[in-house]
Amino acid sequence: MTASPIKERQSVERQERIIEIRGVSKTFRGRHGDVHALRDVDLDIYANEFITVLGPSGCGKTTLLRLIAGLTKPDGGEVTLGGKRITGPGPDRSMVFQDFALMPWATVLTNVAFGLQVRGVAKSERQDRAMEYVRMVGLESFARSYPHELSGGMQQRVGIARALAVDPTVLLLDEPFSALDEQTRRLLQEQLLQMWEAQRKTVVFVTHSIEEAVLLGDRVVLMSARPGRVGRAVPVSLSRPRFESVDSPEGSEEFMAVTRDLWQSLRAQAAEAVETSV
Repeated sequence: MTASPIKERQSVERQERIIEIRGVSKTFRGRHGDVHALRDVDLDIYANEFITVLGPSGCGKTTLLRLIAGLTKPDGGEVTLGGKRITGPGPDRSMVFQDFALMPWATVLTNVAFGLQVRGVAKSERQDRAMEYVRMVGLESFARSYPHELSGGMQQRVGIARALAVDPTVLLLDEPFSALDEQTRRLLQEQLLQMWEAQRKTVVFVTHSIEEAVLLGDRVVLMSARPGRVGRAVPVSLSRPRFESVDSPEGSEEFMAVTRDLWQSLRAQAAEAVETSV
Protein backbone atom coordinates (compact mmCIF):
# COMPACT_ATOMS: atom_id res chain seq x y z
CA MET A 1 0.00 0.00 0.00
CA THR A 2 1.31 3.45 -0.91
CA ALA A 3 2.02 5.65 2.08
CA SER A 4 -0.20 8.69 2.43
CA PRO A 5 1.39 11.81 0.95
CA ILE A 6 -0.18 13.82 3.76
CA LYS A 7 1.40 13.36 7.16
CA GLU A 8 2.11 15.38 10.24
CA ARG A 9 5.43 17.23 10.48
CA GLN A 10 7.93 15.16 12.44
CA SER A 11 10.03 16.61 15.28
CA VAL A 12 8.83 20.09 14.47
CA GLU A 13 10.23 21.49 17.72
CA ARG A 14 13.76 20.72 16.53
CA GLN A 15 13.36 22.99 13.52
CA GLU A 16 14.12 26.68 13.66
CA ARG A 17 11.05 28.89 13.69
CA ILE A 18 11.98 31.95 11.68
CA ILE A 19 8.56 33.64 11.51
CA GLU A 20 6.00 33.48 14.32
CA ILE A 21 2.52 34.90 13.87
CA ARG A 22 0.50 35.13 17.07
CA GLY A 23 -3.11 36.23 17.43
CA VAL A 24 -2.93 38.57 14.46
CA SER A 25 -6.05 40.49 13.41
CA LYS A 26 -6.49 43.19 10.78
CA THR A 27 -9.52 45.33 9.92
CA PHE A 28 -9.70 47.82 7.07
CA ARG A 29 -12.07 50.73 7.35
CA GLY A 30 -13.83 51.87 4.19
CA ARG A 31 -16.76 54.00 3.05
CA HIS A 32 -19.13 51.05 3.27
CA GLY A 33 -18.06 49.83 6.69
CA ASP A 34 -15.32 47.74 8.22
CA VAL A 35 -13.74 44.79 6.41
CA HIS A 36 -12.36 42.19 8.81
CA ALA A 37 -9.51 40.73 6.75
CA LEU A 38 -7.83 38.56 9.41
CA ARG A 39 -8.82 37.44 12.89
CA ASP A 40 -6.71 35.60 15.47
CA VAL A 41 -4.21 34.14 13.00
CA ASP A 42 -1.54 31.86 14.45
CA LEU A 43 1.19 30.37 12.26
CA ASP A 44 4.80 29.23 12.52
CA ILE A 45 7.07 29.31 9.46
CA TYR A 46 10.40 27.49 9.56
CA ALA A 47 13.81 28.41 8.17
CA ASN A 48 14.38 27.39 4.52
CA GLU A 49 10.77 26.24 4.19
CA PHE A 50 8.67 26.80 1.06
CA ILE A 51 5.17 27.65 2.30
CA THR A 52 2.22 28.07 -0.05
CA VAL A 53 -0.86 29.94 1.19
CA LEU A 54 -4.20 28.94 -0.30
CA GLY A 55 -7.76 30.13 0.28
CA PRO A 56 -10.83 31.80 -1.22
CA SER A 57 -10.76 35.36 -2.59
CA GLY A 58 -10.89 37.96 0.14
CA CYS A 59 -9.64 35.63 2.90
CA GLY A 60 -6.66 37.84 3.76
CA LYS A 61 -3.83 36.00 1.98
CA THR A 62 -2.27 39.17 0.61
CA THR A 63 -2.85 40.98 3.90
CA LEU A 64 -0.95 38.23 5.70
CA LEU A 65 1.93 38.59 3.24
CA ARG A 66 2.01 42.36 3.69
CA LEU A 67 2.08 41.96 7.47
CA ILE A 68 5.17 39.75 7.17
CA ALA A 69 6.70 42.26 4.75
CA GLY A 70 6.05 45.06 7.23
CA LEU A 71 3.98 46.99 4.67
CA THR A 72 0.88 46.70 6.87
CA LYS A 73 0.60 46.75 10.65
CA PRO A 74 -1.74 44.44 12.58
CA ASP A 75 -4.53 45.79 14.76
CA GLY A 76 -3.88 43.03 17.26
CA GLY A 77 -1.28 40.34 17.86
CA GLU A 78 2.24 40.38 16.49
CA VAL A 79 4.49 39.03 13.76
CA THR A 80 8.11 38.30 14.61
CA LEU A 81 11.11 37.41 12.47
CA GLY A 82 14.01 35.76 14.19
CA GLY A 83 12.40 36.61 17.52
CA LYS A 84 12.14 40.34 16.76
CA ARG A 85 8.82 42.05 16.21
CA ILE A 86 8.21 43.26 12.64
CA THR A 87 7.38 46.98 12.70
CA GLY A 88 8.11 47.87 9.08
CA PRO A 89 9.94 46.78 5.91
CA GLY A 90 13.49 45.49 6.26
CA PRO A 91 16.39 44.17 4.19
CA ASP A 92 15.71 40.66 5.47
CA ARG A 93 12.48 40.46 3.43
CA SER A 94 11.74 40.95 -0.28
CA MET A 95 8.36 40.85 -1.98
CA VAL A 96 7.36 39.92 -5.53
CA PHE A 97 4.04 41.42 -6.62
CA GLN A 98 1.35 40.07 -8.92
CA ASP A 99 1.50 43.14 -11.19
CA PHE A 100 5.32 43.06 -11.56
CA ALA A 101 5.74 46.59 -10.06
CA LEU A 102 8.72 47.43 -12.26
CA MET A 103 9.94 50.97 -12.91
CA PRO A 104 8.91 51.55 -16.56
CA TRP A 105 11.60 54.16 -17.20
CA ALA A 106 14.44 51.88 -16.03
CA THR A 107 16.23 49.05 -17.81
CA VAL A 108 16.09 45.45 -16.63
CA LEU A 109 19.52 45.81 -15.02
CA THR A 110 18.57 49.05 -13.25
CA ASN A 111 15.34 47.53 -11.97
CA VAL A 112 17.18 44.54 -10.54
CA ALA A 113 19.84 46.80 -8.99
CA PHE A 114 17.31 49.16 -7.40
CA GLY A 115 17.17 47.48 -3.99
CA LEU A 116 20.95 47.42 -3.82
CA GLN A 117 21.03 51.14 -4.63
CA VAL A 118 18.58 51.87 -1.82
CA ARG A 119 20.86 49.94 0.54
CA GLY A 120 23.80 52.12 -0.47
CA VAL A 121 25.79 49.49 -2.38
CA ALA A 122 28.45 51.06 -4.59
CA LYS A 123 27.52 51.35 -8.26
CA SER A 124 30.11 48.93 -9.65
CA GLU A 125 29.26 46.28 -7.04
CA ARG A 126 25.51 46.59 -7.45
CA GLN A 127 25.78 46.37 -11.24
CA ASP A 128 27.84 43.18 -10.95
CA ARG A 129 25.47 41.65 -8.43
CA ALA A 130 22.39 42.68 -10.40
CA MET A 131 23.82 41.15 -13.58
CA GLU A 132 24.45 37.90 -11.70
CA TYR A 133 20.72 37.62 -10.97
CA VAL A 134 19.74 38.79 -14.45
CA ARG A 135 21.76 35.86 -15.77
CA MET A 136 20.18 33.55 -13.20
CA VAL A 137 16.70 34.24 -14.59
CA GLY A 138 17.90 33.92 -18.19
CA LEU A 139 17.61 37.58 -19.23
CA GLU A 140 21.24 38.53 -19.85
CA SER A 141 20.53 39.49 -23.47
CA PHE A 142 17.70 41.79 -22.26
CA ALA A 143 19.69 43.58 -19.53
CA ARG A 144 19.46 46.91 -21.41
CA SER A 145 15.81 46.49 -22.39
CA TYR A 146 12.86 48.29 -20.80
CA PRO A 147 9.81 46.62 -19.21
CA HIS A 148 7.49 47.50 -22.12
CA GLU A 149 9.80 45.54 -24.42
CA LEU A 150 9.36 42.34 -22.39
CA SER A 151 6.63 39.74 -22.18
CA GLY A 152 4.70 39.28 -18.95
CA GLY A 153 6.73 36.23 -18.02
CA MET A 154 9.99 38.08 -18.63
CA GLN A 155 8.81 41.00 -16.51
CA GLN A 156 8.02 38.66 -13.65
CA ARG A 157 11.50 37.15 -13.94
CA VAL A 158 12.86 40.67 -13.47
CA GLY A 159 10.72 41.03 -10.35
CA ILE A 160 12.06 37.77 -8.93
CA ALA A 161 15.66 38.72 -9.78
CA ARG A 162 15.21 42.11 -8.10
CA ALA A 163 13.83 40.45 -4.97
CA LEU A 164 16.69 37.93 -4.78
CA ALA A 165 19.47 40.40 -5.58
CA VAL A 166 19.34 41.93 -2.09
CA ASP A 167 19.88 38.45 -0.59
CA PRO A 168 16.84 38.44 1.72
CA THR A 169 16.25 35.86 4.42
CA VAL A 170 12.57 35.64 3.45
CA LEU A 171 11.08 35.83 -0.05
CA LEU A 172 7.39 36.77 -0.25
CA LEU A 173 5.44 36.19 -3.47
CA ASP A 174 1.87 37.40 -4.02
CA GLU A 175 0.29 35.30 -6.80
CA PRO A 176 3.27 36.07 -9.04
CA PHE A 177 2.23 33.79 -11.92
CA SER A 178 -1.55 34.25 -11.94
CA ALA A 179 -1.61 36.56 -14.98
CA LEU A 180 0.61 34.33 -17.13
CA ASP A 181 -0.28 31.67 -19.67
CA GLU A 182 -0.01 28.06 -18.54
CA GLN A 183 3.25 27.28 -20.36
CA THR A 184 5.02 30.37 -19.03
CA ARG A 185 3.64 29.71 -15.57
CA ARG A 186 5.03 26.18 -15.56
CA LEU A 187 8.46 27.35 -16.73
CA LEU A 188 8.64 30.01 -14.02
CA GLN A 189 7.47 27.57 -11.35
CA GLU A 190 10.34 25.27 -12.28
CA GLN A 191 12.81 28.15 -12.37
CA LEU A 192 11.68 29.46 -8.98
CA LEU A 193 12.08 26.01 -7.42
CA GLN A 194 15.56 25.64 -8.90
CA MET A 195 16.61 28.96 -7.37
CA TRP A 196 15.02 28.03 -4.02
CA GLU A 197 16.79 24.68 -3.95
CA ALA A 198 20.09 26.42 -4.73
CA GLN A 199 19.73 29.22 -2.17
CA ARG A 200 17.28 27.77 0.38
CA LYS A 201 15.54 31.00 1.24
CA THR A 202 12.41 30.87 3.36
CA VAL A 203 9.58 31.36 0.85
CA VAL A 204 5.95 32.33 1.47
CA PHE A 205 3.97 32.01 -1.78
CA VAL A 206 0.32 33.07 -2.08
CA THR A 207 -1.78 31.36 -4.77
CA HIS A 208 -5.37 30.62 -5.76
CA SER A 209 -4.35 27.37 -7.47
CA ILE A 210 -4.52 24.12 -5.49
CA GLU A 211 -2.25 22.40 -8.04
CA GLU A 212 0.35 25.17 -7.83
CA ALA A 213 0.25 25.07 -4.03
CA VAL A 214 0.98 21.33 -4.03
CA LEU A 215 3.63 21.49 -6.76
CA LEU A 216 5.63 24.11 -4.89
CA GLY A 217 5.01 23.84 -1.18
CA ASP A 218 6.62 21.94 1.67
CA ARG A 219 3.40 22.84 3.47
CA VAL A 220 0.12 24.25 2.23
CA VAL A 221 -1.50 26.74 4.61
CA LEU A 222 -5.28 26.78 4.15
CA MET A 223 -7.00 30.05 5.00
CA SER A 224 -10.68 30.21 5.90
CA ALA A 225 -13.15 32.65 4.33
CA ARG A 226 -13.10 36.21 5.65
CA PRO A 227 -12.22 37.01 8.32
CA GLY A 228 -9.25 34.86 7.46
CA ARG A 229 -7.88 32.30 9.87
CA VAL A 230 -5.48 29.41 9.42
CA GLY A 231 -7.73 26.38 8.96
CA ARG A 232 -5.01 23.78 8.38
CA ALA A 233 -1.30 23.65 7.64
CA VAL A 234 -0.85 20.52 5.53
CA PRO A 235 2.64 19.04 5.03
CA VAL A 236 3.25 17.68 1.51
CA SER A 237 5.62 14.72 1.45
CA LEU A 238 5.72 14.17 -2.31
CA SER A 239 9.31 13.79 -3.47
CA ARG A 240 10.97 16.55 -5.46
CA PRO A 241 11.16 17.42 -8.29
CA ARG A 242 7.39 17.04 -8.41
CA PHE A 243 6.99 18.03 -12.04
CA GLU A 244 8.64 14.73 -12.99
CA SER A 245 6.95 12.54 -10.36
CA VAL A 246 3.48 13.84 -11.27
CA ASP A 247 3.98 12.55 -14.81
CA SER A 248 4.33 8.97 -13.54
CA PRO A 249 1.20 6.95 -12.71
CA GLU A 250 2.13 6.53 -9.04
CA GLY A 251 3.22 10.15 -8.67
CA SER A 252 0.06 11.40 -10.31
CA GLU A 253 -2.06 9.29 -7.94
CA GLU A 254 -0.30 10.71 -4.89
CA PHE A 255 -0.51 14.24 -6.25
CA MET A 256 -4.23 13.90 -6.85
CA ALA A 257 -4.73 12.53 -3.33
CA VAL A 258 -3.24 15.71 -1.87
CA THR A 259 -5.21 18.03 -4.16
CA ARG A 260 -8.47 16.19 -3.39
CA ASP A 261 -7.85 16.51 0.34
CA LEU A 262 -7.21 20.23 0.03
CA TRP A 263 -10.22 20.74 -2.22
CA GLN A 264 -12.48 18.95 0.25
CA SER A 265 -11.26 21.26 3.02
CA LEU A 266 -11.82 24.35 0.89
CA ARG A 267 -15.27 23.17 -0.14
CA ALA A 268 -16.22 22.49 3.49
CA GLN A 269 -15.04 25.97 4.48
CA ALA A 270 -17.06 27.53 1.66
CA ALA A 271 -20.20 25.64 2.71
CA GLU A 272 -19.72 26.73 6.32
CA ALA A 273 -19.28 30.34 5.24
CA VAL A 274 -22.55 30.23 3.27
CA GLU A 275 -24.41 28.73 6.23
CA THR A 276 -23.16 31.34 8.70
CA SER A 277 -24.02 34.19 6.33
CA VAL A 278 -27.68 33.10 5.93
